Amino acid sequence: MRRLRNLKVVATLGPASDDYDMIRKLFEAGADVFRLNMSHGAHEEIARRHAIIRQIEQDTGRPIAILADLQGPKLRCGVFANGAADLEDGQEFRLDLDPTPGEAHRVQLPHPEIFAALEPGASLLVNDGKIRLKVRECGPDFANCEVVVGGTISNRKGVNVPDVVLPLAALSDKDRRDLAFVLELGIDWIALSFVQRPEDVTEARAIVGDRAAILSKIEKPAAVKCFDEILAVSDGIMVARGDLGVEIPVQNVPPIQKRLVRACRSAAKPVIVATQMLESMIESPMPTRAEVSDVATAIYEGADAVMLSAESAAGQYPIEAVTTMNNVAIEVESDPTYRTIIESSRQASRTTIADGIVAAAREIAETTDIKAICCFTESGTTALKTARERPRVPILALTPYAATARRLCLSWGINCYFNDKVERFKMAVVSAARAARAGGYGDGEDRIIVIAGLPFNIPGSTNILRVAPCEERLIFNVEPE
Repeated sequence: MRRLRNLKVVATLGPASDDYDMIRKLFEAGADVFRLNMSHGAHEEIARRHAIIRQIEQDTGRPIAILADLQGPKLRCGVFANGAADLEDGQEFRLDLDPTPGEAHRVQLPHPEIFAALEPGASLLVNDGKIRLKVRECGPDFANCEVVVGGTISNRKGVNVPDVVLPLAALSDKDRRDLAFVLELGIDWIALSFVQRPEDVTEARAIVGDRAAILSKIEKPAAVKCFDEILAVSDGIMVARGDLGVEIPVQNVPPIQKRLVRACRSAAKPVIVATQMLESMIESPMPTRAEVSDVATAIYEGADAVMLSAESAAGQYPIEAVTTMNNVAIEVESDPTYRTIIESSRQASRTTIADGIVAAAREIAETTDIKAICCFTESGTTALKTARERPRVPILALTPYAATARRLCLSWGINCYFNDKVERFKMAVVSAARAARAGGYGDGEDRIIVIAGLPFNIPGSTNILRVAPCEERLIFNVEPE
């Protein structure tokens, strides 16, 4: 089950991937993290999929991360008397709180919080931006708009408000119920939708505590503007290009993606690039060349993971989609240009002893014949710092905590192993050598680097590095500690 690439693959589960056999095939094809989309599926379905993943984890002996993606507040217009209406460019159109079914010149927008934030000149986007409105005048219960781009508007289409920060919490009432449910199940990562400000993350953190890691979805222009502050209070980031591409000009998305990925790498926090990566594979067994290039671009940028949504949840070819992701990653990472780009974009961060230890491990591994870097980690921080270095050799994270191992499954290049607590460094070296041999990373006199902290079992104490052989008899032949 050893992966032949460092990139991680996130696969969303749904009707097309809903039983043990299919989910296991997805894992064997290359899925490292399974996403449970809380926008779809009853709690009973979510619980059943969660149980299947944990059974596969037990059957294969490999930790698997589970990501619960909260829906977030959904802004939608009301209904129309005839089910839909055609809007012409340049006409007037009114949004208000009146629940009367709409027609060609008005419809309900049942969100007073939007009217409270609107100002003349603000844009409103309907149905994924296909219809564009500009506010001419507005009040606490209405907005008179000009139709900039017309089209057919139908019942309960989504509304985006890109120009203002809305006075909405990132957690809706539904999200709070879903969050309580998945935390009780034992989810590893929570994806927080509709993040606009760092306070949205800290609000969720007060509920989640240390029971799960929080991944902030960047899908609003406001979140891009205060991204550094959001990153500082998040455990990871998802570049959710779908809504982001609706609310900002599409040509702005690629440079923003690059900037966010680079910032996450520097902070040693995992970043997922998501949305429409292999969209055509919902109905086709083969992706388009442009989609493959899109996936490759994220890999060249150094993203920790790429994500499949409907491709694996509801598509006709879920296994083929995961296999494609896996194969593209293997091919890109074997390209010499990949290493050149990754290493030229590495940003040195040397503020702690642990930073120096992991940087030294990477440099030793690149100048000598080292087969793997093995990290003993309590909280996962040492492994994350090692992954930030993007070393040329595999990273093995050994931890006694299942929660830590599972969360690290999302991070670039980290291969996670459960390990009993150790009290002496020599036994840590022995455990690392056993894991390296078991995983096929080295054998006999092959050498590995072992990173740990003394005294053991204290998070954040990384302070020791040793080059050691994979063979135990050679380890015990060295001088006593």
